[in-house]
Amino acid sequence: MKLDALDFSILKLLQKNAKLTNKALSSALSLSVTAVYERIKKLEKSGVIENYVALVSKEKVEKSFIAFCHIKLIQHTQDNVKHFEKEVIKIDEVLECYHLSGDYDYLLKVHVKDMEAYRQFMIEKLTNLDHIGSTHSMFMINQVKHTTALNI
Repeated sequence: MKLDALDFSILKLLQKNAKLTNKALSSALSLSVTAVYERIKKLEKSGVIENYVALVSKEKVEKSFIAFCHIKLIQHTQDNVKHFEKEVIKIDEVLECYHLSGDYDYLLKVHVKDMEAYRQFMIEKLTNLDHIGSTHSMFMINQVKHTTALNI
C-alpha cells in the first residue's frame, strides 16, 4: 500500500491520540468525515494500523521497577532459539523481547513492582527456562525518553 501525505497526517494525529473521533480528524485535516473513515479503514485493513491500545501508568499499577536482562543461550541452535522464544512469550513480566546480534542472544524488558519482585521473577520464571547459559541484568534509574509514536 502506498501512503500519501493525508495518510501520514492521519497516522501522526492518531499516534498522539487514538481516541480522536473521525469528526475531529476531519476538522483537523479539512476532509469529510466519510473520507477520514474510509482512509482509516484502509490503513487498518492493510495492516498499517495494527491496533489501538490504552497506555497505562506503570506507577499507578505498581510495575515501575524496570529491568533490562541480557540472555545468552547455552547453544544457539534452531531448536533452542524456538523453544526459548516460545517460553519467554508466556511470561507476563516480560513486555519486550528482542533477538540480538553481539555478545548476548536476547534482550528482555521486564516490568515488576520492586527488586524483590525481580528476584522472584528470576528465580521462579526466568531461570526455569531451558537453554539459558547466562543472564546479565541492568536496572532503570530514570526514564529520559519514552514514546510509542514512530517518526513518520
